[in-house]
Amino acid sequence: MDQFWENEYILTAANYSVVILCMIVFMAIFELVTKYKNWEEIKKGNMAVAMATGGKIFGIANIFRFSIMQHNSLLTMISWGIFGFFLLLAGYFIYEFLTPKFKIDHEIQNDNRAVGFISMVISIGLSYVIGAGI
Repeated sequence: MDQFWENEYILTAANYSVVILCMIVFMAIFELVTKYKNWEEIKKGNMAVAMATGGKIFGIANIFRFSIMQHNSLLTMISWGIFGFFLLLAGYFIYEFLTPKFKIDHEIQNDNRAVGFISMVISIGLSYVIGAGI
């Protein structure tokens, strides 16, 4: 069985499949914690939501990129990826907390592109810091 997992094609397909599954689950979690419905807003053409969501997708993928690079075991890679996601989620709540003058979710829902852009950059930036840590 060890030979099976040593095949680069099998390992690549396994990593890819796991990351896609995790991405779906993690985006569903982000959907639960935001006050707006990501995909409905994107369908309406809300660029702020699209930028913020794109940053989250990039952030999750980037965390898993680092996790795949650093860990040989599929289970270890998944564990660190999940841990990284929760750190990214914590960063989202910290960002909301550090802006008491206005509500991030409300501004993004109202297509405030400046807030959407900053949200995207924060997600991407934090993913590099998280990735370097894992």
